[in-house]
Amino acid sequence: MLDWTKRAGAAQARTADSLDSARSYFSGLWSRALGALIGLYLLAALVVGWYWSQEPELFSVPQHVQSAAEQSGRQPVTGYATVETLRRVASTLLDKPGGYLSNDLFPPGLWLDNMPSWEYGVLVQVRDLSRALRKDFARSQSQSTEDVDLARAEPRFNFDNKSWALPSAESEYEEGLKSLERFIARLTDPNQPNAQFYARADNLNNWLGDVATRLGSLSQRLSASVGRVRVDADWTPGEGESGEAGERRVETPWLQIDNVFYEARGQAWALSHLLRAIEIDFADVLAKKNATVSVRQIIRELEAAQETLWSPMVLNGSGYGVLANHSLVMANYISRANAAVIDLRQLLSQG
Repeated sequence: MLDWTKRAGAAQARTADSLDSARSYFSGLWSRALGALIGLYLLAALVVGWYWSQEPELFSVPQHVQSAAEQSGRQPVTGYATVETLRRVASTLLDKPGGYLSNDLFPPGLWLDNMPSWEYGVLVQVRDLSRALRKDFARSQSQSTEDVDLARAEPRFNFDNKSWALPSAESEYEEGLKSLERFIARLTDPNQPNAQFYARADNLNNWLGDVATRLGSLSQRLSASVGRVRVDADWTPGEGESGEAGERRVETPWLQIDNVFYEARGQAWALSHLLRAIEIDFADVLAKKNATVSVRQIIRELEAAQETLWSPMVLNGSGYGVLANHSLVMANYISRANAAVIDLRQLLSQG
């Protein structure tokens, strides 16, 4: 009896050991499978994130304007090139690979920061031109009535670029695009005389003032990648202090250097297309002011800023150091474009 009990106990022990081994085996199998799935997901997210981070190529504005007019059966009129190019530039934010990424809450969009910075740069120029259309280009004088569709489009594009729901940024920008499309339809319809585009030197000069401000700010922020001591323009002497301006060190935080760089590339990308459209609609004004060459010089500098970045990251070497400083290279192109904008504004101001 005792021997049988021992054998039963040994059998139970072996059974328990077998169950423990089976549990351990399947537990290890599930762990390896889960690890493999996570690894595959991260690899797929990495590849998709790389693809989504590719910046859209420059497109030919004259070809796009002609193609859009032929497909829609519309007759290009003054202003058509500018508004249609603005619509195309804005729609690129939604139509490019990955769509609009600035408000993504999940990987891989959540992990990307260069493309959202590029998107914001494009959005800045879209907002500025949509405001100029509403305020200047579509109005014959300061006391004339603003266009209804442009009045709807501008606030749509100025919606929070990081909002993801109720409503989302994409839905607001789509509404802005629809308003631009309605304005284009009315602008090219001879039976709709209330939609106008006034290609005057003063209107163009007002918008270029905003462009110069944007480019000047970008140039300063890009140059601050290495840290600079600057005169504080906002400094005012206190009681008992001398009247000389104070100095302060300005330096872009290390983690924001690539964000500023890609924002500058986004603004340069959008602005180069918009200026090519301006060259079409304001051809007579520019020729009369001998300013066509100035516009082309600005475009040349902005397109040079779109050269391929071969480095896997934005380098931040010192000005004369061993490593390159991509921000300073970008600042060079932006500064030269800004100087050309200032010269262009002077030409437009002359009688």
